[in-house]
Amino acid sequence: MVAEDKQFPQNDADDINVNREVPEVYGDSHPKELLRIIVEDGEHLLPLENQHILSADQFDQQTLLQLFRLAAKYESNPERFSTPLQGKILISAFYEPSTRTRLSFESAWHRLGGDIMSITDRSTTGIAKGESLADVGEMFNNYADCVVLRDTREESLSEMMSSLRIPIINAGNGIDEHPTQAMADLYTIFKWRPSLIKKSVPKDKKIKVGIIGVPGKMRTVKSLLKIFSIFPQMFSEIQIFENNQDADDTLINEMQKKGLNVIRAKSSFKKSVADLDVIYINAIAWVGDSFETYGSEFKLDRSVQFKKNAIILHPLARGEELSSDLDNTPYNWYFSQARGAVFVRMALLTCLVHRKGRVLDVI
Repeated sequence: MVAEDKQFPQNDADDINVNREVPEVYGDSHPKELLRIIVEDGEHLLPLENQHILSADQFDQQTLLQLFRLAAKYESNPERFSTPLQGKILISAFYEPSTRTRLSFESAWHRLGGDIMSITDRSTTGIAKGESLADVGEMFNNYADCVVLRDTREESLSEMMSSLRIPIINAGNGIDEHPTQAMADLYTIFKWRPSLIKKSVPKDKKIKVGIIGVPGKMRTVKSLLKIFSIFPQMFSEIQIFENNQDADDTLINEMQKKGLNVIRAKSSFKKSVADLDVIYINAIAWVGDSFETYGSEFKLDRSVQFKKNAIILHPLARGEELSSDLDNTPYNWYFSQARGAVFVRMALLTCLVHRKGRVLDVI
């Protein structure tokens, strides 16, 4: 008996073709205005050649602006710079789950012509057999030119740094910090409103920011406040929205001493949102080997009465706190935020491994 041929439905040609049209993603702005406003001066990037990247407040204004200018140069013409890191090797050591951060670092390094060795599971390494991060760091010195580390423990950075003779970038250490995420956040805000770069921002041009998150638990929020404190002149007010009545104000007090006008919101988010220029929302904090979710009562969707021309930022991954029905609205700058992170990390990596001379003064 001959088996009958199975009949498969015929697909239209359009169903199997790759659609390479760039979707209309709001916030995917061209950074050319940053290139015009920020005058290139590589001298401010020199100190990075001998630094680890640990905290968002280790930078000064000029270093950040020059990094953002280099990021804007990369973003404006990504195909122009494909070889600056040729011959350099990155170790991408992610002992905590990650999608965007790990892949954006690896994409940044690949785009510049470098090679990568990745670790995505600590159970496959010597750490699972009790090896110390200090010993791992000693071995990394022989294998690569730079390390990007993410770990569930705050002390992981200091342990590995104790033996490292190559630069390390903190890609998230427990609930402590995530400096390059904060850099990407600020880069996005400057692309949205380049006039905020000025040393003196008129009172009526300053922005009001609402942060939905827990500074003491969320490394993204902690690093964001720290990097904001480097540019206090651009903010009229920063309001923190969280549902923890026993919240620790230590970080907020520190930022206030640095001149940042940050306070805990006195009114409900619903009453305050119409006055906010930037809404930054995060709901997840990594604690140990798992995560906790906060702020379940804060949800952004099309029913929220946002201020005209306001933008929404989110470090992603998102949950129910940020509805996808906002994706095709002008408030969506979180996709541009994720895209821009690649170019910010390209700029930073270039400087850390002494290759900025290959890209500065190149049109």
